[in-house]
Amino acid sequence: MLLANDPVHAFVDYPAVEVPSSPTGPLSGLTMAIKDLYDVAGYPTGVGHPLKRAESDIKTVSAPSVQILLDAGARFVGKVHTDEFAYSMNGENHHYGTPVNVRAPGRIPGGSSSGSATAVSGGLVDFALGSDTGGSVRAPASYNGLIGLRPTHGRIDISRVAPLAESFDTVGWFARDAETFARVGEVLLGEDKSDTPLTRFLVGDDIHALLLGDLEEAAVRSAAPRIAAHLQPAGAVIVAPDGLAAWRMIFRTMQAYEAWEANGEWIQSRQPSFGPGVRERFEWASHVTREEYDAAAVRRAQVRARLNDLLGDDTVLAIPTTPGIAPRIGLGGDELESYRNRALSMLCTAGLAGLPQISLPLAEHEGCPLGVSLIAPAGRDRALIELATKIMAG
Repeated sequence: MLLANDPVHAFVDYPAVEVPSSPTGPLSGLTMAIKDLYDVAGYPTGVGHPLKRAESDIKTVSAPSVQILLDAGARFVGKVHTDEFAYSMNGENHHYGTPVNVRAPGRIPGGSSSGSATAVSGGLVDFALGSDTGGSVRAPASYNGLIGLRPTHGRIDISRVAPLAESFDTVGWFARDAETFARVGEVLLGEDKSDTPLTRFLVGDDIHALLLGDLEEAAVRSAAPRIAAHLQPAGAVIVAPDGLAAWRMIFRTMQAYEAWEANGEWIQSRQPSFGPGVRERFEWASHVTREEYDAAAVRRAQVRARLNDLLGDDTVLAIPTTPGIAPRIGLGGDELESYRNRALSMLCTAGLAGLPQISLPLAEHEGCPLGVSLIAPAGRDRALIELATKIMAG
């Protein structure tokens, strides 16, 4: 890390190596942190596990998504923590500890992009790259009071980034303010292919029903006027006619199979130590069959068709990002598993359909942030950010 101190424990303790960036450009003057899944020239890639870190070579080339930011003038200040192999939503790394959520003390930062979110919310950098497979940008954005985007799948080059589940993996990022967030988006995303304006919003009633209680529901609903100031209300819908739990299982099955394809051989040969949750997920993943994966893929295509029909070219879906505020650190057992299932049922929608979803810090409960999300049609990432900028401005 190239900072003097790290009060939120966001950064991996690599020796400080300067990474050259352009002295001018659209991101000149901004500092950034990079999740330790991305290759950064001069550093290893540790993917949140000490054995992977020990085995990694020192990279000589940065991931394209990192290099384009350097070329645009952003200054790199360090690599930040991730959950092991990015296979958790908590941000509690068994080997390296838990970064501090300054917006919700005593509560988890969310994962797997825990260090990315806390480095931004703690004011240590202007923005940070994370990654989002099943919610690893959106959930931490919700918990830390940040703007965070999962882009359209395939919109941003994800090469030289350690994979978890390639048909879901995306490059995402965090910022505290809409202006900075949009500046980064202009560099990473390029232009949208369509200029059809986003004019309407739907409310997903079945997703709202997964909120933990009436107070959380009231907090999320309080954001509706800010959205309605810029979009025409188009009513409420049941997003998943066959049930969000069924959609969650489609996602879970496909993610697990792909995660084992990407990492199973290494895990079997090394027999590494994993923390609670990650260990059990990889164990379950090792038993998912190709037949189960293929059957889930057929159903995924149906989910994609359903979302495309709902959104068309001009509509966004407005939903809570997570079931509630960040869970308390150390929450375990059935309570944590129930929360995770609710969260995945909410977060899997955009991932299954490959759609862009932005989480905005529009709600609070018990003094802690709670994100409200907008899901847009595929390829409308820039339009979604422009809309979010207007909403954040009031």
